[in-house]
Amino acid sequence: MTNAQVTALQYGLIGFFALWTVVLVPQLITQLARHSGLRLRAIVSTGAVLFYTCMTLAVVFLPLPGPGTRRLSQTVQLHPFQWIADIHTEMLKHGSEWFLTQTFQQACLNVLLFVPLGVFARILWRRGLTGTVLIGFTASLLIEITQVTANFGTAPYVYRIFDVDDLMNNTFGAGVGWVFGALLLALLRSPVRVQPARRERVHLAQTR
Repeated sequence: MTNAQVTALQYGLIGFFALWTVVLVPQLITQLARHSGLRLRAIVSTGAVLFYTCMTLAVVFLPLPGPGTRRLSQTVQLHPFQWIADIHTEMLKHGSEWFLTQTFQQACLNVLLFVPLGVFARILWRRGLTGTVLIGFTASLLIEITQVTANFGTAPYVYRIFDVDDLMNNTFGAGVGWVFGALLLALLRSPVRVQPARRERVHLAQTR
């Protein structure tokens, strides 16, 4: 993990605490007024979604380009599975194993980045697989559009690539998260039946 990524995560954590403070107080007041008590599950769920959102946005958009940042030579990548060819190029250039290349690790991170979104869609929002994939695709597309438009014109120039592979990997990650969430719900809903031990009478006088 680079220093820039560590800094981005730190800003994301700060943003999470600031945002959750703003959201938590009204949530507590509302719960006390409606239910005469606190609903811990709702509080934890809200915190988890906010934490994921803040950390994801921080990783995707930070750090912002500084005065000495070099501009990108390519801002749009529309060839599907280009990351596979990039892995091969990186292996030839650096002589490293494919799973140690930066391209492969970045592809894995793009998948893992949207796994929690798929879990939330299945467990919290009760979405099906198709709906979850659409949510993942839409969220990823919005991120890519924001990047290619230089954060809708608020950044001095485009500093992240619009990559169709990122769009595909993010969407796939959301689907993986849905499957994981479905399996988790299945495990929680299926009680483990313990058969009572049968008592067997042993007759000492009876030969076996």
